[in-house]
Amino acid sequence: MTKADKLLVNDIRNILENGYKDVNPRPVYEDGTPAYTISVNHVMRKYDLSKGEFPICTLRRQAWKTGIREIFTIYQHPTNILSEMAELGVTWWDPWDIGDGTIGQRYGATVKRYDLIHKLIDDIKKDPYGRRKVVSLWQETDLRETPGLAPCAFLTMWNVRGKYLDMSMIQRSGDMLTASGAGGINEIQYAALLMMIAKVTGYEPGVFTHFVANEQIYDRHMDNAHEMLRRAKSMADDKQQPVLVLHKEAGCRFEDITIDDFEMFDYSPMKPQLKFELGI
Repeated sequence: MTKADKLLVNDIRNILENGYKDVNPRPVYEDGTPAYTISVNHVMRKYDLSKGEFPICTLRRQAWKTGIREIFTIYQHPTNILSEMAELGVTWWDPWDIGDGTIGQRYGATVKRYDLIHKLIDDIKKDPYGRRKVVSLWQETDLRETPGLAPCAFLTMWNVRGKYLDMSMIQRSGDMLTASGAGGINEIQYAALLMMIAKVTGYEPGVFTHFVANEQIYDRHMDNAHEMLRRAKSMADDKQQPVLVLHKEAGCRFEDITIDDFEMFDYSPMKPQLKFELGI
């Protein structure tokens, strides 16, 4: 199993054994039923990309290309317009349409408004050892301007360490089995973002640390949680170590990197794919 698989198994067990049920949940399922969760607070995971510890789960297939494309819609070609996201191959935000074809003044719209990514890249190049490299999607003006889902993964902090660039990502809330868990989409895409920023600033990707303030399993995901634990037992001796590579030939400008510049090696996730009903 990968490091992410082992961390995910431990985190699932922790929620099943020590989690607490929420009260009056905001999300509902598509049929209108309240989407209850079992949660734990303050989960942290750490990976050293320079040592091959790429965070991807093999207990079920992860749509890693779509995850990276979503990062493009937030940071590279920042947008909140659903049709523009769809052009980049991302449609899973459609249920959060606020009624005008957008997700509100959120995510990519915030990055674009404050030019957050170019300011970060310039700061890394000009003052590599400065300790103010913070990119925050949690902007109170934006949150009050329109309705829309408040950013979940909302804060990154960046530090140069010799030839390495390290990054930590803070997430206020996470649906463990569909997105935020060890080796899930959120970790895949932010590890890829670290690789992209490292490349265009002249560093090697180093340590990626992920902190989730509240991580949960939805009540309708419990069967899948137990299935993933069963799968982990059956593949305990599996030695695959998937690694994502950003090819050296990728563009030197952040905007020029494409999904075709990424390649995943040694990734053989378990089948069949598991289906999850989303809380919206």
